[in-house]
Amino acid sequence: MDLQLAKEILNGLDHFQASLELPTLELMVEAFNTARANLGYEITFYLPGTVKIDKVRGRYPAISITGDRCSLLCEHCKAKLLLPMWKADTPAELKDTLIAVYEKGVLGALLTGGSDKEGRLPWEGFLSAIEDVSSQTDLYLTAHTGFLNKSQAYGLRQAGIRQGLLDLMGSDEVAQRVYHLRSLLPVLNALKGICEAGLELVPHILAGLEYGRLKSEYQALSILKDYNPKSLVFVALTPFKGTGMEGVNPPDPLEVAKLIATARLMFPGLPISLGCERKRGRYAEMLEYLALLSGIDRMAIWSEGAISLAQGLGLRPRFQLTCCSLDPKEELCTSLTQSFDHPTHHLG
Repeated sequence: MDLQLAKEILNGLDHFQASLELPTLELMVEAFNTARANLGYEITFYLPGTVKIDKVRGRYPAISITGDRCSLLCEHCKAKLLLPMWKADTPAELKDTLIAVYEKGVLGALLTGGSDKEGRLPWEGFLSAIEDVSSQTDLYLTAHTGFLNKSQAYGLRQAGIRQGLLDLMGSDEVAQRVYHLRSLLPVLNALKGICEAGLELVPHILAGLEYGRLKSEYQALSILKDYNPKSLVFVALTPFKGTGMEGVNPPDPLEVAKLIATARLMFPGLPISLGCERKRGRYAEMLEYLALLSGIDRMAIWSEGAISLAQGLGLRPRFQLTCCSLDPKEELCTSLTQSFDHPTHHLG
């Protein structure tokens, strides 16, 4: 893609009214071309288990092991993100739930939940149940780990968890003010523990954590240079009602796109995804368009316009009914011309 084509594409977008400065446009073009040179022209669109599109639901549910409960109550969430999840807050219930959904054709599950005041989840009590499920099924199990310690990381890996998904922020100020942690140290320790335990690291960077502004997100990218992530997921602040950020404006989509483009140039061959969380409607569409132009190769949940733009950029869309942290697998993907209702396969 060259600068002229990028200008024409942006001028043709329904919702795009901003005037792009040349350095920003050049950054996005370089990022897009870097992604294509390193990752090719296929782009995978993901549908996780908490969302339906065209009456089709993903086959990868998110399950909370604490129900709706959270003691940390981060300013941007206040446990609101737990509400739509499946609940299994005892080991027996978790095991029964996972076995039952496996028998119905679910591909895997994201295990998560609310944290205690140190940012940790009660993983220890669930390890035996997870191990039983791992030995009895071929479900692909991942965990949004919280700010776990090394012992918990090793326990999850030994029980059969494949990936550790982790919120990554870039400063003590955000860790304290937004996540109610004492400092950034628990986050850094969790990063180290996940990697040392042999879990695949999938950091999530939430753009706009400082009440809609981008600031420490670039520091988070610098921290990540010291690790070897499996993939990187960007999400954008959604100002949920009842949280400390209710009423703030979500981050400027163009600023989020610049962050994504910067990440692409820092990590040329790393799978980078626009994840689930972003304000829906026109805002989401614009962010999707700009993210496509900025070098992502994965997107969770999509608008029709995003598919059209991807095709216009020469990308080849494919679809997978899992979380976007998972690598695309040919036997699980379907092309744009096929129905979503394709035969069930299991992840190895």
